[in-house]
Amino acid sequence: MSATAAVTAPLRHSRPSLLNPNATATATTARPSSVNTRTHLANLDRLLVRPPPLPLPLRPKKTPADEPRDEVEATPDDDRSGRGGLLNALNLSTLLPFTRKPAADEMSPRSLAHMQRLLTLSPRPSPRGSIAAEWRRYHGEGAWAGLVDPLDQNLRREVLRYGDFVQAAYAAFHSMPSSPSHGHGHGQHRTLVLPDRSYRATRSLFATSSLSIPPWAQRQSAPKWLTQRSSFVGYVAICDNEREVRRMGRRDIVIVLRGTATCPEWAENLRTGLVPVSDDDGDDTSAQQHAPKVAKGFLSLYKTTGDYVPSLSDAIVEEVRRLVEVYKGEELSVTVVGHSLGASLAVLAADELSACLAADAESTCTAADGHRPPPIAVVSFGGPKTGNRAFADRLRREHGVNVLRVVNAGDVVTRVPGLAPPTTMADGYVHAGGAELRLDSRDSPCLRPDAGPACCHDLEAYLHLLDGFAGSGRPFRSDASRSVAGLLAFQRSNVKRAYLERARVLGFEPATATASGSGDGQYGYLASPT
Repeated sequence: MSATAAVTAPLRHSRPSLLNPNATATATTARPSSVNTRTHLANLDRLLVRPPPLPLPLRPKKTPADEPRDEVEATPDDDRSGRGGLLNALNLSTLLPFTRKPAADEMSPRSLAHMQRLLTLSPRPSPRGSIAAEWRRYHGEGAWAGLVDPLDQNLRREVLRYGDFVQAAYAAFHSMPSSPSHGHGHGQHRTLVLPDRSYRATRSLFATSSLSIPPWAQRQSAPKWLTQRSSFVGYVAICDNEREVRRMGRRDIVIVLRGTATCPEWAENLRTGLVPVSDDDGDDTSAQQHAPKVAKGFLSLYKTTGDYVPSLSDAIVEEVRRLVEVYKGEELSVTVVGHSLGASLAVLAADELSACLAADAESTCTAADGHRPPPIAVVSFGGPKTGNRAFADRLRREHGVNVLRVVNAGDVVTRVPGLAPPTTMADGYVHAGGAELRLDSRDSPCLRPDAGPACCHDLEAYLHLLDGFAGSGRPFRSDASRSVAGLLAFQRSNVKRAYLERARVLGFEPATATASGSGDGQYGYLASPT
């Protein structure tokens, strides 16, 4: 079928997504890389700018001189085209109010709502399908067996929501990166706009490095937050929407942790020596050799107390214990989610929480109530290895914590530390057990197949690939609905040229990060500093 025929073919009754329009007839393509980029672009045009019955010519100033005319159809210049029209179609008017335009009369409210759901940058509603009957399975019981490959649609939407929570942590950090000051550190809450309004943030979290940058190494032109020891690293939130609680089958407590952003955090990443998790392993050399150990830098960020803030460890345990007591008697779950450095901190938090909550449940449990601690699961995006095999075994077998590792095949961060072969098996780094969800940037119809390491590790690229992943050896999902505006704004050099040209013709000018590192917009998509 020619490209022109693919552009003008009518929509099928199965209503495939217009953002990523693999037709039903092409769903059985042998390789994901064979997805027709021209067809994706043409359908993207049809969705972004709805054509009238007779095509209208583009404005001369919008038409690039060297644009090939036989690749995609010309996009009509109706009253929704141009800069403001595309921003409205992408729902960017919520970020840039001065660009907001009224909808065309011929579009029904239902059509507008559908368009917003497909291409919105604002939070999407929670998954509609009820998972109450199998919530433990979706939360990691059984290590997500039968749900990862092929990827279950309910699990996909749950994991995407957790990824958007981490994006909110990045946005909150870059909006106010300064360290907490005296008198405002312990209970200070950042301005957090959570992607799912069913959740409410209850406490901000700060991580402190045991290292400090000497004055001679600090540049006067560098912002002060870049070298501060304590920084906002995430938050604790809880689902307080009763309808969502019924849909999920429990009340979910989520701990969200971002990746590396400051110089002391980078310095801690380089401290890869293995040290015991706790100091109660005794002085016996043999016992210490087989003790659970983790990277020294990760443990330092997790355990160090700041000048005006508690350690990340104390803050997490204190807040989760408080919430468990507040909602005592209800079905609860604890989900710890992180990206990059935050993924390793999430594993450390899950290990400590499982022991603390189990001890609390045992001390208050009676034969009559049979109270059990809430289950704990970790969702890791692009996480490095955290500890040795003894630590991984304790986390899963003794504490019952499963880790869902979302990995991009081209992401080098997921292979470190421990590239060099260990002296003994006890000294080597291993990933925590659970399940691995392996993605590949080359499967995306939008990203270049030679996307660089920064793109392969970027959280928004992870979420884009996750939204399109159907299973190993399968093409990019035909009904993928996540907006590509974040990729256009922060991974421009890694997006295929045809998409960049089409976005320019349509008048989309993505917001860029400011000098301070913050992005425009209420829900600004921020590329990971890592």
